[in-house]
Amino acid sequence: MKIDKEISHPIHPQHSLKLEYTEIPFNCDGCKEAGIGFKYSCKRCEFDLHKACVVAAPTITHPFYPRCEFQFHYQPPGRERRYCDACRKDVLGFVYNCKRCDFDLHPCCANLPQVLNDGEHNLYLCLKLSSSCHRCGGKGAGWSYRSQCKSYNLHVSCVKELLVESWQAMYLNVDKNKVREMQTSIPSLKGTLKNHHHSHRGGKGGKVRKCCEMAGGAVRIIVSAILGDPTALIAAVVGGFMSK
Repeated sequence: MKIDKEISHPIHPQHSLKLEYTEIPFNCDGCKEAGIGFKYSCKRCEFDLHKACVVAAPTITHPFYPRCEFQFHYQPPGRERRYCDACRKDVLGFVYNCKRCDFDLHPCCANLPQVLNDGEHNLYLCLKLSSSCHRCGGKGAGWSYRSQCKSYNLHVSCVKELLVESWQAMYLNVDKNKVREMQTSIPSLKGTLKNHHHSHRGGKGGKVRKCCEMAGGAVRIIVSAILGDPTALIAAVVGGFMSK
């Protein structure tokens, strides 16, 4: 698929948007979700779009919803508050909606890979969890990534709560000159995993320890996928943020 380096877009017709790469998190003016990596940007207006939002297909299907056909919308349909059926977060902008079933997906959620690899382990995207989430302890609805051994589970929504919302609250809306100074304030997922490990010492310690050893790389690649760029390069950048 050919990717244009400069485009015009209907929601920002006054200026062209140029493709660029950033290691600094940004807020997409299309879907209103955080992003990192490749984006289309207008420097004159400080306007940014995920690459996934720019190249979004008018209609998609998804293996989790075989009876659904999702249509792309620039604004959430209807007047009622809507949320993404993948991450359970509010839909505030660009969205894929199935009119028949009334399901909604953020564009980046719709594009989450079915399988992620952190270099050593495969993580599989699941529609819901039958085992406890490694972060919140909950089960049930909400997309998640799960290890093949099923001992490591993490809700997509939990990753956003840990990292993306913190970026939006205290990282995305500040002067860009201060961005580097604020990297140390981003929550440490490694610390969270260490606390989880210490709280589960006992007969299953070996299993939990192995799980925590894989979790550092796994979380980095999950975070990068949620932010719209599931590549090893961006995962390394995210890992640098989280290790601060």
